Amino acid sequence: MIFTTTSTVEGREVDRYLGVVFGDAVLGVNVFKDLLGGLRDIIGGRSGTYERELGSARDTALANLSQQAAAVGADAVLGIDIDYEVLGSNNGMLMVSASGTAVKLKPAAGAAGASPWGRSPG
Repeated sequence: MIFTTTSTVEGREVDRYLGVVFGDAVLGVNVFKDLLGGLRDIIGGRSGTYERELGSARDTALANLSQQAAAVGADAVLGIDIDYEVLGSNNGMLMVSASGTAVKLKPAAGAAGASPWGRSPG
């Protein structure tokens, strides 16, 4: 599966547009992680705890996007957009949403039966 934030895949043409696909992940950040993150807010620096949570949520959202694209028979997802939001009464939940356009690509030029030396096999 090809993922891209662009509207094209270099060297490939879109055969069919299959529709918009989505992948979401909502993760709660527990009290211990909140405490560690809060200490970083006070003393400064990067919060590895929150960075790991954010990375995990992003990976989950992209995996869900890939599953939805595969389910409709896509070869690629174009124009991927990833959004981040905090949810809940105390902003204790992190939501990552990924969306894009699922497409079926035409075969690469010369891919059918071509050899690496530019001649037809056989």
